Amino acid sequence: MSKTKEYTNGEVSVVWESEKCIHSAMCVKGLPNVFQPKERPWIKIDSSTTDKIIETVKKCPSGALSYYMNDTEDKTSETLETKIEVLENGPLLIYGTLKVTHKDGKQETKNKTTAFCRCGASQNKPYCDGAHIKQDFKG
Repeated sequence: MSKTKEYTNGEVSVVWESEKCIHSAMCVKGLPNVFQPKERPWIKIDSSTTDKIIETVKKCPSGALSYYMNDTEDKTSETLETKIEVLENGPLLIYGTLKVTHKDGKQETKNKTTAFCRCGASQNKPYCDGAHIKQDFKG
C-alpha cells in the first residue's frame, strides 16, 4: 500500500511517496539532521534551512522525495538543470524534465530526478527499483 506524506516548514513542503523510494539514503547522507528514517516523523523539516532541504530533495534518485514552495508565485521547483550522473554500482540518474517513450509507445513526462536501471534486474524497467543491491551489481 502506497503512503504519501507531506512535511512543511511554512516556506517549503516536502512530499514523500513511499512506493517510489529505493532506499538510496542520499537524503540521510545529505542532511542527517532532517532525514532520520528510524524516527517518527522521519523528516524533521525544521532542522535545516529551506535551501539545504531543496538541494537535498533534488538529489533523490527515485523521485520519492519532491517539494513545492508554499508561495505559489515561487516557481523554484519547476526549474531543474538537466544533467546525467552515473551512480557507482547503481542507477543512471537524469536530473531535469524528460519525455520518456516506453517500448509499447506509451509516453510520460518525468520532472525532477529519474533513476534508470543499469543492472537489468528492476521489476519496474526502465526505472530503478533498488534491485541492483540484491544483485550485487558492479558498474
